[in-house]
Amino acid sequence: MNGVELFLLGRTLMKIGEEALPTEGLGAHSTSHRSVLIVASDIRDHPNSSVGEIATRTGFPQSQVSACVARLREAGSIVTAADPKDRRRLLVRQAPEVSDRVAEVRASPIEAALATALGTDDPREIDEVTAALETLARRLTPQALTRLH
Repeated sequence: MNGVELFLLGRTLMKIGEEALPTEGLGAHSTSHRSVLIVASDIRDHPNSSVGEIATRTGFPQSQVSACVARLREAGSIVTAADPKDRRRLLVRQAPEVSDRVAEVRASPIEAALATALGTDDPREIDEVTAALETLARRLTPQALTRLH
């Protein structure tokens, strides 16, 4: 495998992950699941950040981060507070309690999305791929990204 193949595999895995996420009752939003999850991950790793700081780290436009923050706040995933040093800025952090929506997203199974992507309903094949993904997830944590920069 080379870098291009790894990149394309990562993109495929993101698409499968997006397909596995529950979307019932969400309505129309201007932000993708991917951007919301990237912003949520940044907030988890950098609590009490401003929207501008999140935008800088993620590379997203500030308007996109603001939309993601609004969506995450609506889902009960994050809370915001005025910056004590500059009341015009909002600081964003994870909510102290896990909301029903966050619990639902975290509990979403991947088997149906994997079966569709693999083009099979064979439980052995799905279990084999799931086991491989679980191994990668244990070894390639979000902290691995910090070692790449």
